[in-house]
Amino acid sequence: MKRKRIASVDQDTGEVLDGVIVYCGVKHNPYAKGWVMNSQDALELLAKDKDLTGETLRVLMFLMARLDFENWIQITVTEIGKELELKQPNVSRAILLLEEKGIILRGPKVGRSYAFRLNPYYGWKGKVRNLNDYRNKEDDQQRRETLKNHLKAVKTPPQTDD
Repeated sequence: MKRKRIASVDQDTGEVLDGVIVYCGVKHNPYAKGWVMNSQDALELLAKDKDLTGETLRVLMFLMARLDFENWIQITVTEIGKELELKQPNVSRAILLLEEKGIILRGPKVGRSYAFRLNPYYGWKGKVRNLNDYRNKEDDQQRRETLKNHLKAVKTPPQTDD
């Protein structure tokens, strides 16, 4: 059997190009803007938390919809209020409650407002490797803090009423 030689020809120059050009097409993203991974355990905790009601849950869902890579959220309270048709004090109260519960974490101040981050234990937008690195760093920090508190308690003997 005679071996075939496959090549492409440059239509402008007539040059014979070795090999075959394969067109793969544009990758289709079925999620439009992107996607977020969520922990099912965290979703259950959110659903069972009686403090998280109507407006607060709406603000949380909106913030999650606006997540940037590695969970950063940069949006003003005014913009959230306008988008959700909520009064600014109600949005501020919802954000404060979400912060108190550790669902969102306050980041650096950018301009006149703060950046926030969704706690990675509730969801993640980004590479899984980066999530694991973040969790390992947090776990190490937590272990160091626990050890420091334990050592402080051991070094300070309890007070007695003698």
